[in-house]
Amino acid sequence: MTVIPETADEELLLRMRSGDQAAFVTLYRRRQGAIYRLAFHMTGSASAAEDVTQEVFLALIRKECGFDPQRGSLSGYLFGIARKLILRHLNRTQKVTELEDERLAPAESDLVGGDPMVDLIRREGIDQLRRAVLTLPQRYREVVVLCDLEEVDYAEAAVALDCPIGTVRSRLHRARALLLEKLVQKPDTSSTARNLKPVRSLI
Repeated sequence: MTVIPETADEELLLRMRSGDQAAFVTLYRRRQGAIYRLAFHMTGSASAAEDVTQEVFLALIRKECGFDPQRGSLSGYLFGIARKLILRHLNRTQKVTELEDERLAPAESDLVGGDPMVDLIRREGIDQLRRAVLTLPQRYREVVVLCDLEEVDYAEAAVALDCPIGTVRSRLHRARALLLEKLVQKPDTSSTARNLKPVRSLI
């Protein structure tokens, strides 16, 4: 199946609704990794992340899909759907599960290789950073994953989280402080918390 070249998400959605399967495949490949990582970091469960990712795109296929381009980007809309599904999962389980040791196949395809600094961070700090993020309260965890790990801008995060941009900024500030507190016990990884963005694709 031919994959469509770089095209705006919204255009792909229009083509998809007209029956263009290649448009759906392109949109899925473009956005599924970020949705998966968001769900994994929020739940700590690879199986839950897979379920959420699948449900997000099933929701997009349905005719009653409520995406409104006037309210924000399609990626922000997808994050918003994922967030609702994640919160439903967390409410159902009533607790956050421990991180699984299995490899994250969908996310690993994004890894950047050949950088000694990245390799060092991977060996020394990624596992602890993952665990620290997972222990954050839900409202702080989701903003860190979106803004720092996935590099979503504040406006798009505000749409996904259904809150003002100022709230996103304040939660992110608090979340980073909490992460530093959690990582300060291990000095060699405290710098990792200050530089979350460069390691987005590793997490």
